[in-house]
This record gives sequence, structure tokens and C-alpha cells, in this order.
Amino acid sequence: MKTSVRITGLAIALALLAACGGKKDAPRADLAAATTTTIGVNSYLWRASLETLAFMPMAQVDSNGGVIVTDWYANPQAPGERVKVTVYILDRELRADALRVAAVRQQQQGGNWIDAPVRAGTVQKLEETILARARDIRRAVYQG
Repeated sequence: MKTSVRITGLAIALALLAACGGKKDAPRADLAAATTTTIGVNSYLWRASLETLAFMPMAQVDSNGGVIVTDWYANPQAPGERVKVTVYILDRELRADALRVAAVRQQQQGGNWIDAPVRAGTVQKLEETILARARDIRRAVYQG
């Protein structure tokens, strides 16, 4: 008798565990996908910014303030110039105006680094790349 009770209990426990392994429920409608965050800023913009700038060394990373500052990066194909990028995430929502990118470029002349203009479209291209990656991350989260 005790064996049959144990077997029945085990069968019920297995049935309950099997029910837990199904497809994840869809996100609740009251959870705004554009504002999902566990940090001080939009987590999709934050992650996309870090992924986009991963090839550059980081000098400062503040997820609560939404600031990423890279250290100087010299492209191996152009060792006489270097670039430093700062990303500001200004909001908890995934919007284009919640992201600002600033870049500084320097060229080496006579052993000194001299400020030079950033190539046209560089900052805009970085912003577009980060925004596109953030949208891809958000889609992947809600389709997965």
C-alpha cells in the first residue's frame, strides 16, 4: 500500500513538472516593451551600445546614469589617428531621441595628438547602428 501511494505521488509530481516545461507565456500586455529596464536607462539601448562599441576599450561605464565613455581607439589600418566615443542614454524608453553619441578624433602630428574633425556621418552612423541593434534585441526577447 505504501508503495502504491509513493508511486501515485511520484506520478503526480512528474505530471506537474512536465506541465512546467512548456512554451513560455507571452509577455503581459501591461508591460511596455519599450520601457523594460532593470537599470537606470533603457536596457535595450544599453546592451546595444555596449555590443556596438565592444571593439573599443572602455574608460567609464555607468548603467544608472546611462553613460559609456570609451578610451582612445586607434584603428590598426590608420595608426596615425585615434577616436574616443561617448554614448549618453537619456531615457528609459526605446526611442531615437533617447540616445546621443559624441565622438572626438585626433591625428598624430610631430609626435603630438592634435584634435581633428570627426568624419561626416560617423556619429549619425553609430546612433543608427545602436538603435537598429536595440530594436533587434527587443524583437528577439519578445519572439523568443
